[in-house]
Amino acid sequence: MGNCRSTSRVLPGKTYVPDLEWKIHDFSSLLETGAKTATSGRFHCSGYEWYLNVSPMHEKPGAGTPYVALCLMLSREKVKRDHTVHAVFELSIYNQSKGMYCRCQANYNFDIKNNYSKKECLIPLQELLKSSAFLVDDSCVFGVEILKIDVPSPEKKAVVVYQKTTTVQNLFVHNKGFIKGTYIWPMDNFPELESKHFVRSPTFEVGGHKWYIGMYPRGDKFTTDSLSLYLYLDASKKLPALESKKVAVMTLSILDQKGNT
Repeated sequence: MGNCRSTSRVLPGKTYVPDLEWKIHDFSSLLETGAKTATSGRFHCSGYEWYLNVSPMHEKPGAGTPYVALCLMLSREKVKRDHTVHAVFELSIYNQSKGMYCRCQANYNFDIKNNYSKKECLIPLQELLKSSAFLVDDSCVFGVEILKIDVPSPEKKAVVVYQKTTTVQNLFVHNKGFIKGTYIWPMDNFPELESKHFVRSPTFEVGGHKWYIGMYPRGDKFTTDSLSLYLYLDASKKLPALESKKVAVMTLSILDQKGNT
């Protein structure tokens, strides 16, 4: 997904109104899980669906210390295979003492295979942890505003970024509440499965919920040159309204014949 580039700063000009304001509660618990990234829920802008992705311990080349970095993710569901979506946007972290965002501007050409922007380093991790402005009650706030979208196409239609209201999301991470589980899906007939478009594992249970692994032996609809694996929450039993979102820290691996990754 590229190397981490600039750090955040206060930019002059117009009032900053993010498309997404994403508050992460219990930030220290997120670090304790060892998660390399965390992803927001989806938000909408100009006919496309987007996500914000944070890397809490990103290794910036040559820095010698980990950074908190952000990148913008475009959902591939509404992107045509032969189109490129050029976006100009600002990624930010909220200074809760001054009531203002520190932000950096970036741009990226998104397409069906490249749907993550380059990572932008906002603040050194240790500086964030020691801060009483960016980290308050173990919570920090990130934001993103999409300034411009351009989709080169034969129709040459400009995409208008409309005035909007800010989507507000919260992520609660309670490390003590995490339930660990492991599932191994043995396949003795892989050559036979290779010709299929999609194969799913038997359902297994972790944390009181049922899950299954989905495999595209020859790649999903977004890629045709590699095997693709996904973890799915079994939708046959709907989550209660108050538990409509779950935080999962996971690793999907392919084991060799000795059981090693």
